[in-house]
Amino acid sequence: MTIVEQDDKEFREVIARFQETAGDKLYFQKLLNPQFQSPAWDHSRIVLEMKEEFVGNLLYRTLHGGIITSMLDTAGGHVVVLSLFEKSKGQPLEKRFQKVIRVGSIDFRIDFLRPGKGTTFTAEAWILRMGNKVAVTRMELRNEEGLLIAVGTGTYTTG
Repeated sequence: MTIVEQDDKEFREVIARFQETAGDKLYFQKLLNPQFQSPAWDHSRIVLEMKEEFVGNLLYRTLHGGIITSMLDTAGGHVVVLSLFEKSKGQPLEKRFQKVIRVGSIDFRIDFLRPGKGTTFTAEAWILRMGNKVAVTRMELRNEEGLLIAVGTGTYTTG
């Protein structure tokens, strides 16, 4: 299975540079500890293992809505980064790095469809529209049984 985050050497270099630049400031990413497993440049896939800290409803042991939202937002932003990186092939690595670090959330809408019950959750995102300034994405979150937990649409800066 192709996993673009692992298979593309230049992309790994850009991610390493980003992590080096951010240093220890990626607190929330460290808490989530998402596993990036995207199968294509236009399809982000992020896997999250349930942790005690992620429980939103103590009685039903469901995933907190803030974690669901964060996963969907991360997947949406990540597919924009993947797409921008792929579209900039042939350009110097520094220019590609400068392009992808500009990605940021503008707006998103999340619809919670059912309680977040499960042990493993997968957020996926696809590009709906990629412009010079803004990208629009579609995101989904499913549990290990494939049940659709939440969907979203996000808007992100692209430059």
